[in-house]
Amino acid sequence: MAAAGGGALNPRLVKMVLVVMGLGIGGYILGPPLYWHLVEVVLGRSSNASSSGAAECPVCDCDCSLPLLEMPEELSNISFTDCAKHDPDVSEEMEKNFTDLLSEELKLREAEAAEKQQRADLTLLEAKKVVSQFQKEADKCNSAWRPVKRPGKEPKSPCWNREN
Repeated sequence: MAAAGGGALNPRLVKMVLVVMGLGIGGYILGPPLYWHLVEVVLGRSSNASSSGAAECPVCDCDCSLPLLEMPEELSNISFTDCAKHDPDVSEEMEKNFTDLLSEELKLREAEAAEKQQRADLTLLEAKKVVSQFQKEADKCNSAWRPVKRPGKEPKSPCWNREN
């Protein structure tokens, strides 16, 4: 038997909340386009003004040559490169500098790649040495090699004695 306040959600309440949320999202998405369409229909305006005979909008009086947002010269990096495009000498110099920068970047990346390759080669060589040492130890153990026991010293080989 379940307690009355067991924390279970009422399925009808959940459905109602989901329906209200769905309608709200649908209204949010579809509302503005429908609103403007209805406004056009009610006021008798049409997107094609010549077919409805409605008066056309007056011509906008604006000066579009000025940018909407001006950036201070100190913050703008574009002004120098724009001016350089019109001057062939400066343009050629900029091209040379750009080429020099690219070649320098390429040389740095080549040096990095060579350094990484050298590190990888050294790591591979060390790994081969370690594998060789382990292989020698394994061969010693497999051939039942036992070092001579000296009194008071333990053998350094980790081999198991096959006879025991």
